[in-house]
Amino acid sequence: MQITSIAELEDLLGSPMPRAASKERSTLTATDRDWLALSPFVLVATSDADGNCDVSPKGDPPGFTHVLDDRTIVIPERPGNRRADSFHNILANPHVGLIFLIPGRRETLRVNGRARLLTDAPWFSELVVEGHKPVLALVVDIDTIFFHCQKAFMRSQLWKPETWTPEVLPSHAKLIKSVQDTVETVEQLEEYYEEGRYSRNLYT
Repeated sequence: MQITSIAELEDLLGSPMPRAASKERSTLTATDRDWLALSPFVLVATSDADGNCDVSPKGDPPGFTHVLDDRTIVIPERPGNRRADSFHNILANPHVGLIFLIPGRRETLRVNGRARLLTDAPWFSELVVEGHKPVLALVVDIDTIFFHCQKAFMRSQLWKPETWTPEVLPSHAKLIKSVQDTVETVEQLEEYYEEGRYSRNLYT
């Protein structure tokens, strides 16, 4: 049976416990700042004016998220594939959802807010990594912020290395070739994505 109303959904799932219902806040606490200072990875969810969605991963050394004040954070943009799907969305619809992770920790910090894109500001000098200043930064004005519970990470056992089996899938080059008709051969793609070579272009 398809759920078609909030009443049906609440009948099925029940009501949240008071602690879960009241955990949202609108400003960063000292604990939130500590979390951001240790987080090397964030998922950025956006949608365009028609509701078409995108989730983009962003990663840098821990603490790469710059805190401007208790209501504003900044995520620097580094060189990537230049599709800029999330940025296209933000220009049409500024609402964003963020999930900040710390490796080994099973809870996540969730931030919802409104984003804008900047190409320069006095604090851009604080976003430099390996001598490279970003050409673009995502500025997020916080609407709500809260910690999400641990159960998804407990169920998935995400941080338990003994459950990891990355070798069962083919290499990244072979994955690309299996789903995309590229002009490059598998061998050329393997050479391009060779870790030592690929890592040299992380900031240029």
